Amino acid sequence: MTPTPTTDEWGIDASWLDALDKEHHVAQATIDRLREVIGTPPPDLEERAPIVARPGDALEVDEAEVLCEDGEVRHIDGELPADFPLGYHWLSSADGRRRRLIVSPGRCWLPEGYRAWGWAVQLYATRSRTSWGIGDLADLRAVRQMAADQGAGFVLINPLHAVAPTAGQEASPYLPATRRFRNPIYLRVSEVPGADGVDLEEDAGRALSDGPLIDRDAIWARKREVLMRIFFAHGGGEAFVRWREEQGQTLQDWATWAAIAEEHGGDWHSWPEELRRPQGPALSDYVEQHGAVVAFHAWLQWALELQFTAATDGMTVIQDLPIGVAGGGADAWTWQEVLAEGVSVGAPPDAFNSQGQDWGSPPLVPWRLRDADYEPFVQSIRATIAGAGGLRVDHVMGLFRLWWVPSDGTAADGAYVRYPAEDLLNIVALESHRAEALVVGEDLGTVEDGVREAMAEHGVLSYRLLWFEDDDPAEWPATSMAAVTTHDLPTVAGLWTGDDLVEQREQKTGTEEELARGRSSLLEHLPGLDEDATPEDAVERAHELLARAPSTLLSATLDDALGEVRRPNMPGATGRPNWSLPLPVPVEDLPAHPLLQRVARTLADGVAGG
Repeated sequence: MTPTPTTDEWGIDASWLDALDKEHHVAQATIDRLREVIGTPPPDLEERAPIVARPGDALEVDEAEVLCEDGEVRHIDGELPADFPLGYHWLSSADGRRRRLIVSPGRCWLPEGYRAWGWAVQLYATRSRTSWGIGDLADLRAVRQMAADQGAGFVLINPLHAVAPTAGQEASPYLPATRRFRNPIYLRVSEVPGADGVDLEEDAGRALSDGPLIDRDAIWARKREVLMRIFFAHGGGEAFVRWREEQGQTLQDWATWAAIAEEHGGDWHSWPEELRRPQGPALSDYVEQHGAVVAFHAWLQWALELQFTAATDGMTVIQDLPIGVAGGGADAWTWQEVLAEGVSVGAPPDAFNSQGQDWGSPPLVPWRLRDADYEPFVQSIRATIAGAGGLRVDHVMGLFRLWWVPSDGTAADGAYVRYPAEDLLNIVALESHRAEALVVGEDLGTVEDGVREAMAEHGVLSYRLLWFEDDDPAEWPATSMAAVTTHDLPTVAGLWTGDDLVEQREQKTGTEEELARGRSSLLEHLPGLDEDATPEDAVERAHELLARAPSTLLSATLDDALGEVRRPNMPGATGRPNWSLPLPVPVEDLPAHPLLQRVARTLADGVAGG
């Protein structure tokens, strides 16, 4: 990382520009604190850090032998041949040093001429009459089938990553315990192997959908009890045993963390001292004594793999990668030497949040990430992109820089820390190529110069929102995903009726002036509507405008297509049931919903006409 005039050798920016290009200077106390947290890399880091390159690139090493991941040994002399295989290799130089060599195609996978429209789905909210209180993978299968019947080409879903398997279930999909494994709360219990041999008490499960909110604690308690009975009665047989062996230590670490979390809580910092490291004799003893529970958590992942594969078969399902993980979670436990202590990731103050935001995730220390051969990043990308054909990188600007917030300050007291963006983008491109999965980068908010150019160079689709863009949608870039809104912003109906403004006032997310100005600015993006237009009229108008975009992907939320006035999440509204609002219409009734049908036809016509 080469410091810029405002970036020091720790990668900390001394100042930053807001959305209005106003410069703000970071307090020296913040810089000093972040330098302490980041620490000093070892003097030989540059000689052992991984090399990330493309075929044909010149390297900073002369003659070397490369052990390719397929076992072949190749000799190189100063540059990679144009036909050098992509992948993760090991380079040994003449002086005996060994380092990782990551060879990337440089651009993400995207078929020539590909264009499609699809649904953005908050899966937890998408319940059917047979769900147990929460939308599950069988419901995703039904939505995928509906989308295919309508001519859609993809479904975009919220992150499905696992959280701590304890009471006090984390509601936000963007603060998981891991980015490598899925949340078993999304299992359709009746379709788990062995379920037919156990009394599922289906009526009690379905009764969990009777309440107005999604009660994750009650849902998980019920599902866990029944799933445990199925596991002890069936166990998965040889198919599970083989699968578990294939997953290796990565799965074992997750299952071990989950088993300990059930006994000692979901934050590893509060565990007995001898269990706080993912190795050692005490941990081995624990696994031996609690082998059945560890196996149960591994078995849950096997069941999730089976159901996810069935749910996504035949359609691109774009999975969402959160910017980080919970500080007490499994990934933080596994990679605690790579994560920063005493800081969290967030965003500086902006027009939509005058106090800034603290998202609660500890950031990866850039030099420690390199020293770990980028393995935490590689595993997170690979696991999230697997099996479905698409990846959405939340807050893609985090590949370039992240806003670090000291734990003893507010979000406004943070600073930007730089990351090796070129390496990270090349790794994303390699994983995209291997999975044959398109990649979307969520580049909303304040985007510094050069970010979108780098995304375009690497084949990462940009994100365009009707609520944010001043240009006519017909002028938006083709290399993008286009949408009206996101889970953090008002729905069309909520904006048009003013219900969202009322709720913002109740939650005190800004001053009256700020909130009124925000609503007025968004309404400007819905031209051509009379004051007496209905919410349904507003939804149709918004998607007529969206359909004008030449974007590669056109996306509509189920919330908008159903005329829902409440957004899934209102940032800063801590007293609101964020991420816990079910859709007003069950999955079985979605295909016949009149407004949803009209939105589908509008976007289908837009893609066909483009």
